[in-house]
Amino acid sequence: MKTIVLYPHIGSGNHGCEAIVRSTKRLISKEKIILLSDNPREDLRYINDIDVELKKANYEIKRFTFAHMSCLIKKYLFRQSDAFYNKTFSPVFNNCKKNNVLLSIGGDIYCYDTPNFLYRVNSYLRNQGCKTVLWGCSVEPDYIDDNMAEDLKGYDLICARETITYEALKKINPNTILTVDPAFVLPKQETALPAKSYIGVNVSPMIATREQVTGIAMENYKNLIQYILENTKDTVALIPHVVWASNDDRKPLSELKKMFAENDRVVMVDDHDCTRQKYIISKCRIFVGARTHATIAAYSSCVPTLVVGYSVKAKGIAKDLFGRYNDYVIPVQSLKNKDDLVSAYCWIESNEESIRNHLEKIMPEYKKKTQLAVDALKKVMGE
Repeated sequence: MKTIVLYPHIGSGNHGCEAIVRSTKRLISKEKIILLSDNPREDLRYINDIDVELKKANYEIKRFTFAHMSCLIKKYLFRQSDAFYNKTFSPVFNNCKKNNVLLSIGGDIYCYDTPNFLYRVNSYLRNQGCKTVLWGCSVEPDYIDDNMAEDLKGYDLICARETITYEALKKINPNTILTVDPAFVLPKQETALPAKSYIGVNVSPMIATREQVTGIAMENYKNLIQYILENTKDTVALIPHVVWASNDDRKPLSELKKMFAENDRVVMVDDHDCTRQKYIISKCRIFVGARTHATIAAYSSCVPTLVVGYSVKAKGIAKDLFGRYNDYVIPVQSLKNKDDLVSAYCWIESNEESIRNHLEKIMPEYKKKTQLAVDALKKVMGE
C-alpha cells in the first residue's frame, strides 16, 4: 500500500496550514497519510481529531551530543558536506520509502524566501524513487530563477490553485493542472459568535513588512474601523488566523483593540481551530482580511470579501472567482493615503449583495475543482 506523506508543515498554529491538512485528509480520506510536522505538540492541540499519523519532521541536533559529534566527524574527516543536513532531515527521508508520494503542502513556500531546503529534500527523495507532488500551490512568477525552475520540473504533479501560477508553471512543467485550494472544502464547526451582526477584520504582521509608507497599513485599518462604527450598527470582530509567537495576528489586532478600548462594538475573537474560525468568518456580513486562508474561509462561505493582499496568491484567487482582482484586492504596497482601505471597503459594501449572489452562484462548481487534484493524484499513485 502506498503512503502519502504531507510535508513541509510548520504547525497548526497557522490555521491556513491546519486547513490544508484537514481538507487534504477530507479529499483523500481512504489513503494512509503521514503528517511530518515541525511542531507536533501544536498539531495535537488543533488536529488530534483527524486520522493522520503525526511524526516529527526534523531531527534536532544538540551540541556535544553523539549525533553532533558524529556529524562533525562525517563532515570534516570523511568530507561529507551534507552530514548535518542529512541528519536534520533524516525523519523525512526515513518516512519516504520507494513509491511513496510526497505532497508538498506548503502552498506558498515558493512565494517568499528561496526554499533551498525543499530543493535538497526533493532531490534526495526523487533519487530514491519517491513521487513528488506540489499541492495547492501559488508561485510568484517573478521569483522563478534557474534553480527554482529546475526543482519545479521534477514534480510528478503540480496542482496550481489559481491561474496566474498555472500559466507560469505550465510552461516549466507539463504535469501542471489548474485546481483550487483544498481549503475551499473545509467544513465548519459551530461555536459561539462575537455578535448578532458583525464585520470581520483580520490583520497579518506580514503586511507591515511590505508597506511602502511606514505605519500606513495600521493607520488604514484604524480608519476603516472608525468608518464602520460611524456608518453602521455592526460590531467589528477582530479575527486572528495565525497565532505563532513569531508571526501572531493577535499582536496587530490587539493594537487595534486598544485604539478603541472604550467602544464595546470592537471585540477580539479568541483563537480556535480552523473549522471554528471558519464558522465565525462565515457569519460575517463583510470580511476584510490579510491572511489567505482567512479570506478563503470567507469566500467559500459566500461572504463579500476585501483582501489586503501582499502576494500573487491573493490576486490569482480573486481573479479566478471574479474575472479580475481589481476592486477585490488592495495590495498593501499600494496604500499611500490613510483612507485608501476605506475607499476600497466602500466599493465592496456598495456591491455587497451582488458579490454575495455571485459567490453563491459559482461556489458549488468552483469547489468541485478540488476533484481534479484528487483524480490527478490517483494517476500519480498508479490507481
